[in-house]
Amino acid sequence: MLCRKNAVLVFIDVQGRLAELVDGSEPLFKNLRRLLEGMKVLDVPVVVTEQIPEKLGATRDEFLSFISEPPIAKTSFSCCGEPAFCTAVEKLKRTQIILCGIETHVCVYQTAIDLRDAGYEVQVVTDAVSSRDPANKTLALRRLEVEGISLTGTEMVLFELLGDAKDPAFKSILQIVK
Repeated sequence: MLCRKNAVLVFIDVQGRLAELVDGSEPLFKNLRRLLEGMKVLDVPVVVTEQIPEKLGATRDEFLSFISEPPIAKTSFSCCGEPAFCTAVEKLKRTQIILCGIETHVCVYQTAIDLRDAGYEVQVVTDAVSSRDPANKTLALRRLEVEGISLTGTEMVLFELLGDAKDPAFKSILQIVK
């Protein structure tokens, strides 16, 4: 089970025109907003990456108000190939990594495997990841599951982190998922 004190959300490469080209971009953006809003309410840190931002563009404006730290630029497909990313995650001293973003079969997949190999508990939010070709997303999720990566959903993550309807954040989370 996810725990607020141990969790961090990694928001991978939701930037520029590429974000508009992925399959199901509108429901993807809705779930990404829900995740970011929920992390803010639950006080769970968010680490954001951008793949070659000078070529692919910056993180989409609609998400910037939920992000407190500047995005980490990278060229490697795995976020773990960027030392600044590894440093940011290590500084948080958290063991549970929640992944969302694009593309599922490239950056999300490779990051998940590398984080698992580094000893983290990794969960991929299946309704908050996408690829240009839906077949690639499906293949990546199947491979991730075989590799021992947990698959989850946006609402599942938020309620798992919340834990109890008595929590003061319950009403806020309820508004986010409605």
